[in-house]
Amino acid sequence: MLSHVWAFQAVSESRCITMERLNSKLYLQNCYIMKENERLRKKAQVLNQENQVLLSELKQKLSKGNPKANAANNIPDLNLSSSSTQNPSSSRN
Repeated sequence: MLSHVWAFQAVSESRCITMERLNSKLYLQNCYIMKENERLRKKAQVLNQENQVLLSELKQKLSKGNPKANAANNIPDLNLSSSSTQNPSSSRN
């Protein structure tokens, strides 16, 4: 009877160690995902800023080339077409 108790304890300890290893593995994966998410968020912000500069330059060139047509007003604001590019950090609050 006593050997059954020891065997049960050994299985329980083995499961506990396995769960701890799995927990550690998942924790590390989560840390990596959060780090990658932050990197991609920063990259998206930089790309959005570059887009805004290019759009502004394009509007200026078009308005200088044909001021009577007021072509700059015909170019849509890219930030209005997609909510994913609008200040992604504000969605956390």
